[in-house]
Amino acid sequence: MTAFLNQLPALMGVVVGVLGTLLTSRLNDKAQWTRTLSVRWDERRLDAYSEFGRALKEVHILAHRITAQSRPGSRAHAIDRSTGLELMAQADAQRTKAWEGVLLLGDADTVAAAREWRWSVQQLERAARGIAGDGFDWEAAVRRADEDRDRFYVAARAGLTVAGGDVAQARWLTDRQMNS
Repeated sequence: MTAFLNQLPALMGVVVGVLGTLLTSRLNDKAQWTRTLSVRWDERRLDAYSEFGRALKEVHILAHRITAQSRPGSRAHAIDRSTGLELMAQADAQRTKAWEGVLLLGDADTVAAAREWRWSVQQLERAARGIAGDGFDWEAAVRRADEDRDRFYVAARAGLTVAGGDVAQARWLTDRQMNS
């Protein structure tokens, strides 16, 4: 019995060591799983934001092209109205599908910014369809859409913790138009 009591501290050390190893291993596994899950959701969010941005930009571009002939000085490549409206309907369907991904995966700030950008591009779309109303100001609507796009990308980049500084385009586009 004395031999057992003499070895008891060593045995307790082994038990404590095993328990410590198990606990540390469990905590490391949980942290790794959390990081992996976070990366996976970030990748899906990035895909959803990118798809939404591409779809919305397509509607924006088509609105420019459909209205190019009625806007003196437009640099957009004009497109036949019926062809443009058909393409816009397809782009609108894609935008609607992409919107669901943003709603499902986006954080509150990004969804709010996406909603504003979507609304401002819809105003351009309405103008291209000829239902914008008498007081519609194309230049102001384009500027609003560009600014809303910038806010969307700022919110998306913040939500995805993408660094790299300011990538806003609205101010650059406005300065470029004034200088040309």
